[in-house]
Amino acid sequence: MGSLRLRNGLRPSELNRSTWFLNRELSWLEFNARVLEESLHEVHPLLSRLRFLAIFYSNLDEFFMIRVAGIKEQIRAGVRERGPDGLTPKQTLQRIQERVRQLLKRAQEIYNQLIPALEECDIYLYQGRRLARLSRDLLEGYFQEQVFPLLTPLAIDSAHPVPLLRGLELIMWVELRDGAALVPIPQVLPRFVPFHSAQRYLFVPIEALIGLFLEELFPGRKVQGYHLFRLTRDADIEISEAEADDLLELVERELRRRKLGAVVRMEASASLPVEARRFLQEELSFGPEDIYEVEGLLGLERLWDLLYQVDEPTLLDRPFVPAVPAILQNKANIFEAIAQQDLLLHHPYDSFTPVVEFIQAAARDPQVLAIKQTLYRTTGEKSLIVQALREAVDRGKQVTVLIELKARFDEETNIYWAKELENAGANVVYGMVGLKIHCKGSLVVRREGSALHLYAHLSTGNYNEKTAQVYTDLGLLTADPELTRDLAELFNYLTGNSGQHTWRRIAVAPENLRETFLAEIQRCIDEHTAEQPSRIVLVLNALVDPVMIRALYRASMAGVKIDLVVRGICCLVPGAAVSPTIRVHSLIGRFLEHSRLYIFQSGGQTRVWSGSADWMPRNLDRRVEVAYPLRSPALIQEALTIAETLLADTTHTWVLQPDGTYRRRVEVEPDAPAFSAQQEFLRRRNLLCSTDYE
Repeated sequence: MGSLRLRNGLRPSELNRSTWFLNRELSWLEFNARVLEESLHEVHPLLSRLRFLAIFYSNLDEFFMIRVAGIKEQIRAGVRERGPDGLTPKQTLQRIQERVRQLLKRAQEIYNQLIPALEECDIYLYQGRRLARLSRDLLEGYFQEQVFPLLTPLAIDSAHPVPLLRGLELIMWVELRDGAALVPIPQVLPRFVPFHSAQRYLFVPIEALIGLFLEELFPGRKVQGYHLFRLTRDADIEISEAEADDLLELVERELRRRKLGAVVRMEASASLPVEARRFLQEELSFGPEDIYEVEGLLGLERLWDLLYQVDEPTLLDRPFVPAVPAILQNKANIFEAIAQQDLLLHHPYDSFTPVVEFIQAAARDPQVLAIKQTLYRTTGEKSLIVQALREAVDRGKQVTVLIELKARFDEETNIYWAKELENAGANVVYGMVGLKIHCKGSLVVRREGSALHLYAHLSTGNYNEKTAQVYTDLGLLTADPELTRDLAELFNYLTGNSGQHTWRRIAVAPENLRETFLAEIQRCIDEHTAEQPSRIVLVLNALVDPVMIRALYRASMAGVKIDLVVRGICCLVPGAAVSPTIRVHSLIGRFLEHSRLYIFQSGGQTRVWSGSADWMPRNLDRRVEVAYPLRSPALIQEALTIAETLLADTTHTWVLQPDGTYRRRVEVEPDAPAFSAQQEFLRRRNLLCSTDYE
C-alpha cells in the first residue's frame, strides 16, 4: 500500500473521502436527463423520440414515489447522517428539487420542439383556440357519450372536506363564481382523445375537451375557468416480514394502503391560483417546496396513448424478427441441443422463444420429473411460461415456483400468479424473510436411462416475454453438471433455508457474491504487470456500493485499466486522482440496456461472469442474487465481443465526467466514427429490415 501512496500521494484511508463519491439520487436524475435528451436525437424516428419523452416523465413519477418519498421519511425521522458523498438527506432533497425544476423546464422546451415536427407529419394536438376548428357537435357528442358518465365533481367547502385524491391522476381545479370545486379525470379516459380526419391525425387533450363542457357538470353555477394539478403519493410499501403470519395477505393489505400514501409532489399548471395552492397544501399536508410549476401540459407520461393510436410505421423503429440459434433450429429435442453445448442468448437480438420453449418442453416431456423456477417480474395474465408451469402440474410433474411478492409495482401481478399456481397444485414459495429473491433461474430434472440429468436457464433478466423484446439481457442455457448442481442446491437454499454459504461455480448474494467480486478485483491487482497488464470490464445497470467502488479505485491506482458501461446510476468518480485508468460510459438507445457482465483479465487469463446483480448495497446485501461463470472459450469470446461492441459505441454513448455530469461521446471524441452498438448487434444477425423508409 506504500507504493500506492507514493504514486498518488494518498493514504488508503483517504479513499473514504466524500470527494470520490457522487450522490446516488443526483446520479439517477442525470440518467433521466440522458433519457430526456434522447428525445431530440434525430437518429431515432419521430415517434420513437416522443417515446423517450414519455419514459422521462414516467421515470420521474416512480422516482418521487419511491426515492423522494424515502428521503422525506428520513428527514421526518430526524436522520442527519451523511452519505458517502457527504450530503445529508435534507441537502440531497434540496438538490433534487433544484435539478428536477431544471429538467422539467428542459422537458417543456423539448416538447415544444417536437410539436412542429409532429405537425409536419400531419399529427396535430388541438387545444385553446384551435378547438374552434373542430365541430362542436362532434366534440360534445364524444363528451356526452364517453366522458360525462365517468366524471364526478367534488365540492370543496366547510361541509365537504377534500376527499381522497388519487396519485398520478389529473385533477381540475374549477373556479366558480361562488367558490371552487374539483373534477378528477379518471385514468381510464384517454389522455389524448382522437378525432382523426382522412388526411390528419387530430388529438385533443382530455382536459381541453372537458373544459369546453364544464357547465354540464355545474348546471346551476357559473364556471369561470379551470386549472390543472396532479399529485404524486408515497408508494413505497413497508413490509415487516418478521411479524407477518401470512406474507401474501400482508402484501395485499399494504397495496391497499399505497393509495393513501403521503403527498410527496404536486405538479400544478402555472395558472393555478396562489390561494388554491395554499388550500391544497394545508388540506393534503405538503410544503410549498413540493410544488412543481408546469407551463405546458401535465401528465405527459401518457404520451404513450398518442403513440399507440398513430399507425405510421415510417415514424417508428424498423421492425425485426429476433434470431434463433442454428443449433436450436434443427433439433426436435431442445434438451439434446443444450446437452451438446452451452448457449448464450443475447436478447432481444436473440429470440426469447427458446426460453419459453425450454419450459414448455419440460412441461410436456414425459421424461421430465420436476421443474423449479424463480419469478420476479413476468408478463400479465397471458404469460406463456406460467401457463407452461400450470400444464406441467396438470401432467403430474413436481413444480416449485419462487414468486417474489415484493417486486415493486408488480406485486398485484405476482399475487395473482401465486394464487393461480397454488390452486393448480404447484409448490409456491413467496420468498425469504428479510431478502428479495431477485435471481433469475429455472431448473429441469429429466430422467435419461437410469440417471437423472439437470438442465438450467440462468439470466440477467426476468421471465417476461414482453420486456424481452425491448430490454437487452443475457441468458445461459446449460447442462453443465457443476452449474446445474449448484442451481439445484440454490433452490434448496431458497425453499428450505439450507444455510449453505458456498457453491462450486456460482456466487450467491448475500452469502459470497461480494467476496467473490472483491477477490477477482484483488487478483487483477496482484497479477498486474507492465508486461502483462490486468483489465476489468463491467457492464451494469448501476454502480453504487462504496466498498466495490473503493476496490475499483485501488485497482486503478495499481494501474489496472477499467472500462465501465453503466446505464443508470454511477457513484464512482472517473479520471480523478484515485481513478486515473477508469472510464465510464452510459448507453441510452432503442433498447434498454439491462445485461450484466463482469469481466476480469489478469495473469494471461480471462474470467467472465454474468448474473442478476448490480453493484449496489441492496443487491449485494439484501437480495438473493446469482452470478455464474461462462466456462467455454466460445462463450467467453462471445461475451468479450458484446462488451467491446458496447464500448465502441459512439452514437448512443454518454461519457461520465469527474464532476458528475455527462457529455455525449461525439462531443468528447468529435473525430470518432459514428457507430451504434445496438444496430451492430442487429446487423450481425441480419435482422435489419431491408426496406428503406423514405
